[in-house]
Amino acid sequence: MTATDLDAPADAPLISLADFHILLADQHPFSLLLGIDVLRIGRGTARAVLPARDAHQRLGGIVAGPMLMGLADLTMYAAVVGATGQAHAVTASLTINFLRKSPAGAIYADARLLKVGRLSAGEVILTGEGSDEPLAHIVSTWSVPKP
Repeated sequence: MTATDLDAPADAPLISLADFHILLADQHPFSLLLGIDVLRIGRGTARAVLPARDAHQRLGGIVAGPMLMGLADLTMYAAVVGATGQAHAVTASLTINFLRKSPAGAIYADARLLKVGRLSAGEVILTGEGSDEPLAHIVSTWSVPKP
């Protein structure tokens, strides 16, 4: 443990936002293909955005479900790494409940862990740009390797 570790607040994430972006670029290039931007990481929380792109839409001008699932999964990954420091954590399950159609435009994801451990669990809420109305609710569990 370094002096910097001792000075960090107890609720500080175990990875910085800058280091998480490097991790994504090096280990998870799919996030770059989708254009997902992780905006904030906390210890067990994260916020990300899927930008508005025609390529994210399906017939009818709504954002396609696979894009929303990718956004939710990546945002939960950020929350898990922020809480555990374990970049090798993997999704064990992900259930998505689509609550309403996702209009064209940016989609925001807010993740929070409900349990942190070797099996971590949490939820993600997706909202559209300029609205607090939930578009989808996601429940996910993660397998976290031993340190």
